[in-house]
Amino acid sequence: MHDRSFSVMTQRTASSMLSGSHATLLAFLALSAVWGASFLFIKVGLEGLSPAQVVVGRVLFGALALAAIMTVTRRRWPREGRVWGHMLVVGIFFCAIPFTLFAWAEQYVPSSLASIYNATTPIMTLVLTPLVLRTERLGRTRTAGLVVGILGVIVLSGPWELIGSSDLASTIPAQLACLGATASYGFAGLYMRRFVSGLPYDAVTLSSVQLTMASVVVLVLSPLDARGPISLNAPVVLSIVALGVAGTGVAYVWYTRVMRDWGAARASTVTYLAPVVGVALGVLVLGESVHWYEPVGGAIVIAGILVSQGMLRVRRDSRAQSDEASADETSAIALRRSAT
Repeated sequence: MHDRSFSVMTQRTASSMLSGSHATLLAFLALSAVWGASFLFIKVGLEGLSPAQVVVGRVLFGALALAAIMTVTRRRWPREGRVWGHMLVVGIFFCAIPFTLFAWAEQYVPSSLASIYNATTPIMTLVLTPLVLRTERLGRTRTAGLVVGILGVIVLSGPWELIGSSDLASTIPAQLACLGATASYGFAGLYMRRFVSGLPYDAVTLSSVQLTMASVVVLVLSPLDARGPISLNAPVVLSIVALGVAGTGVAYVWYTRVMRDWGAARASTVTYLAPVVGVALGVLVLGESVHWYEPVGGAIVIAGILVSQGMLRVRRDSRAQSDEASADETSAIALRRSAT
């Protein structure tokens, strides 16, 4: 009887573990889909709203979604002024600036291209690491990954296609805006690592404060940059709601679960699937065309990320691994909402 009870208990435990793993996988796939679809939502939202208006709607719906989660789960809002001050900086560089740059850029470039550019966030993080965290050096492995990633960005931009093109005046600034957005994500991730990682609050609480502060910023600026006509219809409204509630609010809860169950390294692979979803939706829903060099450039960027993390090298010495282990943590922080 004892053996039978032990067997039943073991089977239930294994079943519970498999169920948890299945739920985590579903969360990972949902996260990839929502973050990849965010660029489609932005494009559709721009049909009736200005870029700044898209950002206001996105941030407000995201903040409301997380505030509701805070209320339901009875989490405590921070009372320390320094927490709100740090999250104000993060809200500006993780939300207000990159959201605005991507929304503005998608007026001139396809949503599929913007989703591919979003994958350059870890490369931008590498570029900024010595500037923000001056005690850290890139090392040979991360420098090699950075060089490969920059090569991928060059291929992704397709400079040979722009020579003599009438779209040069708008396309180049739009692509630079995409890179500016990922650079903002990279800086915010590094800032969080330096000033926020030690705070005694969980990720959902800090993200709620972050979006609250971002809401304050975009609302204060809205009389200056969010003016203009508004043309609302069902697709525009649903896109903004989905972009805010799912892509900016609930998605973070999914990411927290995936990172908790799988670890930061595996969770960060969401940045590889999100552009695939973004490109597929851009082509199938919006009828966008994709040039051969765009996915090729994106693949080279991803290769650069893998090189920088030492994942494409069979052997690594212990000293190099110790010196560069912090890069994975920084990339994971920057990637958690870099799919815009």
